[in-house]
Amino acid sequence: MHDLKSIRDNPDAFQAALARRHIANLSELIQNILDADAAFRSQTQEYQALEAKRNANAKEIGAAKRSGADTTLLQKEAVEIKAAFDSVGFDCLTSQETLHDLVHEIPNILDPEVPDGADESANVEQSRIGTIRNYDSPPQQHFELGESLGLMDFATAGKIAGSRFTLLRGDLARLERALGQFMIDLHITEHGYTEVSPPLLVNEATMFGTGQLPKFEEDLFKTTDGRYLIPTAEVPLTNIVAGEILDLAKLPLRFTALTPSFRSEAGSAGRDTRGMLRQHQFWKVEMVSITTPESSADEHERMTRCAETVLERLDLPYRRMLLCAGDTGFAAAKTYDLEVWLPGQGAYREISSCSNCRAFQARRMNARYRPAQSGPKPARPDFVHTLNGSGVAVGRALIAVMETYQNPDGSITIPEILRPYMGGRSLIGRS
Repeated sequence: MHDLKSIRDNPDAFQAALARRHIANLSELIQNILDADAAFRSQTQEYQALEAKRNANAKEIGAAKRSGADTTLLQKEAVEIKAAFDSVGFDCLTSQETLHDLVHEIPNILDPEVPDGADESANVEQSRIGTIRNYDSPPQQHFELGESLGLMDFATAGKIAGSRFTLLRGDLARLERALGQFMIDLHITEHGYTEVSPPLLVNEATMFGTGQLPKFEEDLFKTTDGRYLIPTAEVPLTNIVAGEILDLAKLPLRFTALTPSFRSEAGSAGRDTRGMLRQHQFWKVEMVSITTPESSADEHERMTRCAETVLERLDLPYRRMLLCAGDTGFAAAKTYDLEVWLPGQGAYREISSCSNCRAFQARRMNARYRPAQSGPKPARPDFVHTLNGSGVAVGRALIAVMETYQNPDGSITIPEILRPYMGGRSLIGRS
């Protein structure tokens, strides 16, 4: 969400800041916002004037009745005032809804460091970590390994639930669980995050607060009672502070959760149809930070390093990418993607996305803090900055471990860091 006053006071600067987003008919959209804002403000003034007139009329009628005077004309005037009051009130509400819809369709303003570009081809590689292994024979993809081991079953998952679901058995199911446990333990014991077990179903206001609604409703699973399955734990974790005024001394707040995530994958037909790269249901460790505007840039770097540590402890080669304007998400001002190397695909694929949303989500949620007092009066509350990042996607980590640690006979060596979670075992072979 954007500050209407800043749009109203300097619409040209606002348009220039959004130009890199490649929004269709941007100038027309901003003019529509200005028109709706002007109409709403004018109607609000008229509404308030009519309210004052109605109150004055009511007092006159009361005084006339007490004195025994004729109130016929005053009563007639009251009817006319009420009709105008109701009409202007309706117009005011309509303009407010129009303004609300227009403003909340506009994405966040990008950080100046975000490179220009229309799509992922313009993303900028910032670093590359780890050594890509050599294999004696062409490495297999995860689904080939999993099916050969008898531990990854797409046919049964399809029978139970349909496409884009996976059923893991035995050691692969345990390895997936081990990955999630390792990640959450790392973040709470070494990185200072507070573990949260949040609801997996949330209401419309919660989805709106983090920017999933109204723009991305088709990507969500909605229940018959109007709730939504979370597409990421970012949604409930960030909304913990919705409607709050936070104590400066308690910031930053850092939350983490290991939860399932649910996505309809609308628009992804034909992409990654084999295997478990793009699923309707998957496990993910999420990190969320709530902090001050002055510290959010440093917090963004810190959060990204927390995600990188996961991959480094697993000894998985990866690269950090700074997303370009056309690939940066709706609510984000700046995003780093971590892409892990998948030997079976011979390509880097996203495994974590860490974003600084600045005050964009906080305005939608009305999440504020009280800055330090600098004068005789307490400082006015200001909006917090919110950040979120995958720490990391468990299913994709499983894929990366399987493909990276595969052996010529099709077995999978368990990374040393995960062995305590696997009962001390070092190898997954045929069941």
